Amino acid sequence: MGSFATRGVSGWRTALKLGRVSNLPTVWSNVIAASVLAGGAPVRTLAFIAGAMSLLYVGGMFLNDAFDADRDARERPERPIPSGEISAGAVMAAGFGLLAAGVAMLAAIDAQTGIAGLALAGAIVLYDWHHKDNALSPFVMGACRALVYVTTGIAVAGGVGWPVLIAGVAILAYVAGLTYAARTEAFDRVGSYWPMALLAAPVLLAVPQLGLAPLNLLALAALIACAIWVRQLLVRRAPFDVSRAVGVLIAGIAINDGLLAATTGAGYATLSCLVCFGLTLAFQRYVPAS
Repeated sequence: MGSFATRGVSGWRTALKLGRVSNLPTVWSNVIAASVLAGGAPVRTLAFIAGAMSLLYVGGMFLNDAFDADRDARERPERPIPSGEISAGAVMAAGFGLLAAGVAMLAAIDAQTGIAGLALAGAIVLYDWHHKDNALSPFVMGACRALVYVTTGIAVAGGVGWPVLIAGVAILAYVAGLTYAARTEAFDRVGSYWPMALLAAPVLLAVPQLGLAPLNLLALAALIACAIWVRQLLVRRAPFDVSRAVGVLIAGIAINDGLLAATTGAGYATLSCLVCFGLTLAFQRYVPAS
């Protein structure tokens, strides 16, 4: 009995690590921000979309490890596949299965949303298959997050309005910047800092449209605190500081979602995104962000 229980717990831990589930709240904040920019939707609709996007995200993370198994064996032998916790074939099958389930959920909303979900799944597979040594791969990863915005906009409003599209492009730029930083995480260094200027895109879009509501100021303060925190980690450069900085930048997606949502005056959405930011940081204490 004990051995079965131990294997069960170990299997769950492996799945949680493979799926980088600590970052899921940033997917939920993407959905929240996109939905209010598209005009709003009932909570049950948002929960359904967020569930589908969660399956797509976790499936993509599974495939990321499956495609990277050989390279991880050299650079990150502690990852689940090279450490022998699970086989690459099993991870590959689970990854594609999760993607299919996510697309099926989106297709259940309507055909147009299903097509957008299929495009998102395609972008995820493209990134996972060909992101190493590909100079454009950070932008492909950013496009995946932008497609979360686009797909949510279609699900909520039946089409993609300019507010959703422009905000999606801003998130694309932010995620491209943090993905560049994450590419050199295994070596605990950042080769060049200029691509990280892309991180400013959502702020440059949102701030001119913000009022002085307390939640807006709180979101800005949280973002400034994150920027200072990341800078200190990158300057100090103790072991694993680059990994910690990447984790903070990933959590920061939710703050940027909150600022973009704040441009609509939907304070509840901004607050929800800030809660997602806190959840991401809390979850990262138990499941590595990358």
